[in-house]
Parts: sequence; structure tokens; C-alpha cells
Amino acid sequence: MRLNTPVVNIRGVKIGGNNPIAVQSMTNTDTADASATAKQCIELADAGSELVRITVNNEASIKAVPEIRKILDKKGYKNLPLIGDFHFNGHKLFKNFPDCAKFLDKYRINPGNIGFGKEHDKNFKKIINTAIKNKKPVRIGINWGSIDKNLLAELMKKNFGKKKPKSDREVIIDTMIESALNSAKFAEKLGLPQNFIILSIKISVVQDMIEAYEKLVKRMTKDNHFYALHIGLTEAGSGMQGIISSSAALAILLQKGIGDTIRISLTPEPGQSRTREVEACKTILQSLGSRYFRPKITSCPGCGRTDSDFFQKLTKEIKGHINKNLKIWEKKYPRISEMKIAVMGCAVNGPGESRHADIAISLPGKSEQKVAPVFIKGKFKKNLKGKNIPQDFIKIIENFIEEKYGI
Repeated sequence: MRLNTPVVNIRGVKIGGNNPIAVQSMTNTDTADASATAKQCIELADAGSELVRITVNNEASIKAVPEIRKILDKKGYKNLPLIGDFHFNGHKLFKNFPDCAKFLDKYRINPGNIGFGKEHDKNFKKIINTAIKNKKPVRIGINWGSIDKNLLAELMKKNFGKKKPKSDREVIIDTMIESALNSAKFAEKLGLPQNFIILSIKISVVQDMIEAYEKLVKRMTKDNHFYALHIGLTEAGSGMQGIISSSAALAILLQKGIGDTIRISLTPEPGQSRTREVEACKTILQSLGSRYFRPKITSCPGCGRTDSDFFQKLTKEIKGHINKNLKIWEKKYPRISEMKIAVMGCAVNGPGESRHADIAISLPGKSEQKVAPVFIKGKFKKNLKGKNIPQDFIKIIENFIEEKYGI
């Protein structure tokens, strides 16, 4: 059951409420290089990122924003929301380049690094007033690496005087929640509508992140005053560590109905495409049954019963065929992403698992007869034999797609 948060409209992409959980990513180019940044925005969008965030940290980067938008529009990406990521000097950049603020579709700010005391409120007010003037949503993103030091000191002092003081970890989480909610209330007081505010609390420890969002939701529920939520594990790391850590945190929160947009902050390997974090987000959502982006392939891991590596090669060949044709299929067959394919390696779970898929093949194990039964919608279709099993099975898949999903 999704948390009933307000719906935020970001250049036509609606997040919150019962709208699909949106995938977000961020460029790592020098924003001042408008061409390179726009190119990476397009790569991320093509991979499935529905919102793209760019760094806006100096005069050169904010001056490039109109040109980035121009390139995106010219290339056919008029509906791609462009988010500006501001730290430390967003209020100054908005003041000096007010026209550039119009070309961004959402502003991301961090209350922990926009000044202290009266300067904090003054700078915060300038940013929010810019958002109000341009009718742009704002994400108030709290990060434990740049927490509001004054608020933390205040809560630490109060905690020290208690009979049963909380741990420093608990106080840090409480500080982040207070910072997020206080900032959101201040923004509303200045005139920014509730449905123009998104909150996030970014932590790099899985259990702490989960606890922080759960406590934030409890506070919003208690006040009966909700905000759309962006969730993600900050500085998740690279490779398997980053993907698994993020998946663990996001899956638990999403299963509880928490989260309207997600991002995996994955450190790319040298030379690796930035789009991998987008693919990881899509895989999490599809694994949870929240959204479907491509046909699902169920395949066995293999064991001592499976015959050589044939089932591995067949699985790879089918995936490759789907990757090659998916863009065309999506246009021709709108519901193709709902299809389930199974490639099994022996008789133990093969026939049974095959009956749960739309189309499946159960390859023979070592001691089994050298035939591969094919099932369609749980019913036996035919046996395949010989060297052309991959080609024959792919042909059956294509015929099934045409019959099942053809308009």
C-alpha cells in the first residue's frame, strides 16, 4: 500500500500519490560543458531515467543550463525534466542569473549547507522565493554528510540532559528529520505549496536509512501532513556492493509503501556507463512487481544435474535477442514488458517452473533424454531437439509475441 503523498508535477512527470514510482539519475559531466551534459542526459533518459539531475555549482554551470535545455528540446527530449542540484551558493546563483532558473524544472537544495543562523534563513528564503516565482518544485534533501550543525548541537545538548539519553546515531537521525520537516514548513510559510515540496533523507548505512525514513513517515502521519519522498542510499559504492546495498534499503522501504522517486547512487567503474544505476533502479522496481520495463527471464543457476553450459548460453542468447529488439517491440507491442520467459536446465524444477511462465523451455539434464519441451501458458507445446534449439525457441518466442501482444 503506497503512502498517500501529494502529487508533484515536474514537467509533466507526476510523482506521488498512486503514480508509478519514478526513476531518477544524475549526470557526472562538467555542467559547463553543455554538449557533454546534454548528451549524458539523453543517454540516461534512453536507459529509462524519467528525471535527470545536473550539478549547478558555479557561474559557468548555471549559464550552461539554457543551452542544455535547448539541446534536449532540439533532440526530441522536451518532456525530460531537468533538475538543478544546488549546494552552498544556490541563492547567489539565482540572484545573479535569474533567467537561468526558469530553464530548470526542479531545484534540489540542502538546508545543511546554505548558511548558519540568520544567514541560513535569509538564503533559504531567496531560493524558495525563486521557486515560487518560477512555479518550480523543490527537493529539500538532507544528507548526514552535511547536516545542519546548529540544529545538531541543539538536539545533542537537549539529549545530554535526559535521564535516558539517546545514542549519537539516534540524535543524528532525529536532527535530519527535524531539519527536513522544519525546512518544509518554512517553505510552505513562505508560500511554496505542499505539492511543490519533495523530501529526502540520505544516509550511507542501510539500517540507518530505513529507520530514518520510517521515523519521518511516522511524524508526517502523526501531523497528517505529507510530502512526496525521494529515497536512495547515498554514496552506495561501486559494483556489487553499491547495487546490493541500495537494493536492500530501497526494497524494504518500497515494500512498506515509502518512496515516490528512487535513485541508486552507484560509483561507476572506470569507463563504465552512467546508465548502470538506471538499470539497477528499473530491476528493483520490476523485481518487486511495482513496474515492468522489459520481459522477465527466469533461469536456473545450474548444478551438478545440468548438462554443460548450454542453458547458460541459451539464456544469454535470449537476453541478447530481447536487448536487440526491445525498442522496436515496445512501440509495436505496448505490453511486451509483462511477458515472462523461463529457461530451465533440468527436470527437477524445469517443467514446474515453466508452467508459471508465459513461454518456457526445459532443457535436458545430464541423465535425461536429449529433448527440450517447450511450454506456452503452462501447456506443453512441442519438443525441440538438435543443434538449432536456440533458433527454434527464439522463433517460437517471436510467434508468441505477435499472437499475444500484437495490436
